[in-house]
Amino acid sequence: MAAALIWILLAVLLAGLGDAEAPQTTLQPLVGRVFVHTLDQEAVLRHPEHIDVPPTTPVTYHAHLQGHPDLPRWLRYTQRSPRQPGFLYGTPTPEDRGRQVIEVTAYNRDSFDTTRQRLVLLIGDPEGPLLPYQAELLVCSHDVEEVLPSTPASRFLTALGGLWEPGELQLLNITSALDRGGRVPLPIEGRKEGVYIKVGSTSPFSTCLKMVASPDSHARCAQGQPPLLSCYDTLAPHFRVDWCNVSLVDKSVPEPADEVPTPGDGILEHDPFFCPPTEATDRDFLTDALVTLLVPLLVALLLTALLAYVMCCRREGQLKRDLATSDIQMVHHCTIRGNTEELRQMASSREVPRPLSTLPMFNVRTGERLPPQVDSAQVPLILDQH
Repeated sequence: MAAALIWILLAVLLAGLGDAEAPQTTLQPLVGRVFVHTLDQEAVLRHPEHIDVPPTTPVTYHAHLQGHPDLPRWLRYTQRSPRQPGFLYGTPTPEDRGRQVIEVTAYNRDSFDTTRQRLVLLIGDPEGPLLPYQAELLVCSHDVEEVLPSTPASRFLTALGGLWEPGELQLLNITSALDRGGRVPLPIEGRKEGVYIKVGSTSPFSTCLKMVASPDSHARCAQGQPPLLSCYDTLAPHFRVDWCNVSLVDKSVPEPADEVPTPGDGILEHDPFFCPPTEATDRDFLTDALVTLLVPLLVALLLTALLAYVMCCRREGQLKRDLATSDIQMVHHCTIRGNTEELRQMASSREVPRPLSTLPMFNVRTGERLPPQVDSAQVPLILDQH
């Protein structure tokens, strides 16, 4: 009965969710630029105006692409704990242009309320000049959800501007180090997962950044030494960067187009080390086939005939063996055999009474039977003492 009531309540709840129209929010991500959307309880959960909900209400979220069980390939979701906000972040690619609808379901872990929200993403191209100079840095002192809000991200760009040529810096991508094959840190205070931050600019790289990414710095990192850093680290102490994991990409110089292979006529050029085989003459394999089949057959027939001759044609017979045996030996053998047969006939025809030892209550000393009414406890164990 209780199970039936639970199923009825779930059906009513799902029907209410389907009938209620979820609120809709329109966002405009840009191709090649990082997109971050914060999921907090104030923006997702709908409460009456006269009810005050504490900000520490545990809320979890589930986001997926409309009509699909998961998010698009460029979009990720993260939430450290139910009492902290969740984030949808990622960088759309040119193949993701267009309209995408993300459905977000929020679960209140205290009241078990469920709220749905739709995010309409209109992905378009960014305005302004391209960002050909791109750098990716590994920040070891933060987790990914700690740099997704606008305040830490702006602080990182401002600090990185001291190491770059004057110009506007923009975030291109943010990726957790765990998504790049990093290990989960030990639960020790100060240990973070790490996050890769990719930044782009229209200004060229500074000499300091070029020195960090030089082959000499990579050689020092391979030996366990710090890389070459000719300028002051403006990112410290707020951001601890692993300078051995810095990659610079310069897209200002167009890459040479790949040479299109020209199809040939299919004939190899003359090569002194390649000697193709000449044309082979026709060959008749009938003789080889007959030899392969007939020779083993003839050998098998020969062995069969030899075995039949030995087993059937070389038998001596009983008469020949008797003629080759002396008369004295034959008489002795016949006498022993006749006596044996006579004893067997006598033993089978005689009548022998049943042995007394097989009779019930037999006394092995006197040869008498004990009456059945005699108490066996009064019979002495040793008959000599009676």
